[in-house]
Amino acid sequence: MDPGNNTGISEFQLWGFSEDPELQPLLFGLFLSMYLMTVFGNLLIVLAVSSDSHLHTPMYFFLANLSFADICFTSTTVPKMLLNIQTQSKVITFVGCITQMYFFMLFTGVDMFLLTVMAYDRFVAICHPLHYMVIMNPWLCGLLVLVCWVLSVFNSLLHTCMVLRLSFCTEVEIPHFFCELNQMIQLACSDTFLNNIVMYFAAMLLAVGPFIGILYSYSKIGSSILRISTAQGKYKAFSTCASHLSVVSLFYCTSLGVYLSSAAPQSSHTSTVASVMYTVVTPMLNPFIYSLRNRDIKGALMRFSGMAALKGTIILELKKCP
Repeated sequence: MDPGNNTGISEFQLWGFSEDPELQPLLFGLFLSMYLMTVFGNLLIVLAVSSDSHLHTPMYFFLANLSFADICFTSTTVPKMLLNIQTQSKVITFVGCITQMYFFMLFTGVDMFLLTVMAYDRFVAICHPLHYMVIMNPWLCGLLVLVCWVLSVFNSLLHTCMVLRLSFCTEVEIPHFFCELNQMIQLACSDTFLNNIVMYFAAMLLAVGPFIGILYSYSKIGSSILRISTAQGKYKAFSTCASHLSVVSLFYCTSLGVYLSSAAPQSSHTSTVASVMYTVVTPMLNPFIYSLRNRDIKGALMRFSGMAALKGTIILELKKCP
């Protein structure tokens, strides 16, 4: 395709949620508070895991990576949306839109793969407890995280390069609050058959595949828990994966809701609202789910906050010294 065909568009218009001026301060305050809670909560998880030697285990290593990915995931969309609300502008440049789309797909993929790896980790911990530390050794854990990132990078790069092949009409309006792949393909003026084929194939391979892997892991976990003779043993085994199961259910249920709503006619606003659930709400709730249901995380957070307070007191006392 002639690259000159792509120069007809230099910017897009993001519809956002509402054009009502009275709702803009409310939307700004709501999403700003949710974004700050997401960043602060997930950052606390990362710092707690990295600073506490008791949490230097495969389970919490994957959790710290998931929290870092969630911070980046939310940061690809919410800051631009807040800027548009504050400046009362809907404009996003073509380069900015492509960049946002790339990183959104990247961190979405990392989230899905990490949730799958965490399910495998729980499967090994419950179904093969005696061999857990041998199987989930540091080398394998690092390799699994690296594979998650590499696969996500290649998937995002593939879709981005294919979108760059397309030509767009002038004054393109995106009925969303961020540049989403499906919306970009629908707005193209050129033939998008190959883009759709690749998009659906990648969705089946990289989204359905990990989901099947998670279901398989938990089917094995469930059968192992049922074979435990004591009620206390069953509860202890289930509690080790309850937080992860809650996060997986929240992520996939909200993602499924987005695609079901987008399939309905005249559902652009519904799809936009539904997208908030897995792009903003889910990353915000993950730290609460893990910290409220996990004694180790709560203990680490308390120790981390205590150390931070102690360091702050020492610094203040040193400043008072002549």
